[in-house]
Amino acid sequence: MSTQRKTHHIVVLGAGYAGMAAAVQLAARTGKRRDAVRVTVVNAGERFTERMRLHMTAADRPLGTMSIPEMLEGTGARFTRGWVTAVDAGARTVRIDDERVLPYDTLVYALGGVADTSAVPGADDYAYTLSSTQDAQLLADRLKALGEGGHGTVAVVGTGLTGIESAAEIAERYPHLDVVLLGGEEPGATMNDRAAAHVRAALDRLGVRVRGGVRVAKVLAGSVELEGGESIAADAVLWTGGTRVAPLAAAAGLEVDERGRIVTDRALRSVSHPEVYAVGDAAAIRQGYGVMHGTCQGGMPTGVHAALSIDRVLGGKQPKPFRFGYYHTPVSLGRGDAVVQFTRPDDSPRRICLVGAMAVRYKETVTASPWPTYGRMKKMPASGAFWPRGGRFTRIRGDK
Repeated sequence: MSTQRKTHHIVVLGAGYAGMAAAVQLAARTGKRRDAVRVTVVNAGERFTERMRLHMTAADRPLGTMSIPEMLEGTGARFTRGWVTAVDAGARTVRIDDERVLPYDTLVYALGGVADTSAVPGADDYAYTLSSTQDAQLLADRLKALGEGGHGTVAVVGTGLTGIESAAEIAERYPHLDVVLLGGEEPGATMNDRAAAHVRAALDRLGVRVRGGVRVAKVLAGSVELEGGESIAADAVLWTGGTRVAPLAAAAGLEVDERGRIVTDRALRSVSHPEVYAVGDAAAIRQGYGVMHGTCQGGMPTGVHAALSIDRVLGGKQPKPFRFGYYHTPVSLGRGDAVVQFTRPDDSPRRICLVGAMAVRYKETVTASPWPTYGRMKKMPASGAFWPRGGRFTRIRGDK
């Protein structure tokens, strides 16, 4: 009497950098037992969003379109389009917006984060964000209208890397607009002196007014109000100050941190539900230097490592701990200028940095379209995987 072998269902929620890295690597590694393992990717849209280039979309710069189904073609992974509305960790099911219910044996949670507009009154109502291609396109339409009018003020809130890149891109694309960059720190505060000085000089050259050491207390229809009462007129406000994650994980009963990110063990498994792996911005992943912060640089490796861990568990082995160190911080300053700050593993700045045209070439190499990277992952041998690091591919050993 023959018995039918049960299929192990792996569901990947989210097809950003981390989710796609996990899905493609999982499909590649489980391909030989495809009858026993099924990988399903769930995402709200079919278009792959290059989050690190959304400031270019906002400035009406043309970008190529990448289709998630096409990127998964030939891998064996299945694509399901839909918004995730609930996760039932007890029943091991995912519900999407058309009321379909997807069962899973293993879940990879890669839903990522969005701009946190909840902390300041009015930000959610009046500020633009770069949380999605659609959000960036809304800002692009507004900036284009202001540019055609020949004048206007754009306030970019947040002096971190996204704020710097956005302010520079907008100022270069629309030189007749007045761009003001607001934040609690000076731009480039996390860089060494040479890199920070280059950032400030570039912003000055582009005409960006920088107001460091200030905090926005309220966003209004035509202005931003600072703590202390000062008001700055603004025809458009871009909010880049911090991120938040969806409350789905907390609602599902998974253990989360104070920001709603899933707390993981060393193998990237949820500490409360080990059949759930959390990657990218949705995960609170602790390393020796502290909890990782969300970047593409760290997101793709977490996705790959989750795939390696799942494959090991399916093969009856124990997963290995995830180890990650930061390598660099590339920052564009318009189309013809950039800074690349090389870092220690804990993300503190080294003395080495690149500026100007050399930094542009370096940044365009390491932050180019992820399609070739995912293409390499499709063909990876079982002995390891690769992700881009510093312009080269670094092997991750998963089986030995």
